[in-house]
Amino acid sequence: MDYKPYSPEWHRKRYLKDALDKYFDDYVENEVIHGDLMDILSDRMSVAVNEVNKVLDLKGKFKDS
Repeated sequence: MDYKPYSPEWHRKRYLKDALDKYFDDYVENEVIHGDLMDILSDRMSVAVNEVNKVLDLKGKFKDS
């Protein structure tokens, strides 16, 4: 997908490309790349779940009052 040069989307794609290029340039095994990506996604998912739980808890307090 092509983005307008220097747009926020373009920069995000560029940073991702640079990170992946570093893995490939360092001859990192695919299993390590996969593991690192899964760790990052899992960490992000945990943060998101915690935020949802906090909101649900707050909503519950409104129902109880």
